[in-house]
Amino acid sequence: MLPEGQDLSARTANGALMSRRHISREEVEHVAWLAHVELTENEKALFTRQFNRILDYFKKIAEADTENLPPTYHVLDLANVFRCDETRESLSREETLKNAPRKEEGFFRSPRIV
Repeated sequence: MLPEGQDLSARTANGALMSRRHISREEVEHVAWLAHVELTENEKALFTRQFNRILDYFKKIAEADTENLPPTYHVLDLANVFRCDETRESLSREETLKNAPRKEEGFFRSPRIV
């Protein structure tokens, strides 16, 4: 693995130039700050390693020669996997509300949000 934050360039199998930049600990801290997430020192180190492994994996994928491959939308050749829509009777109001923690006049009761 490269030292944190080091920039190198490489070429993919089809000759495209690809950046080999890794995520630094400071960038992990910045993203955590933007997300309002507090991280321990161990978590910062862990996430830095994990993000860099993910980027390494993308670099490995980018090395594949895809020059003569047709574009695809799915890895697997799938047809429509959805079930057919069928009309059927709806639940009664009583059946719908039977497990509701709070109900009022035939409706779900929820806290007021202003």
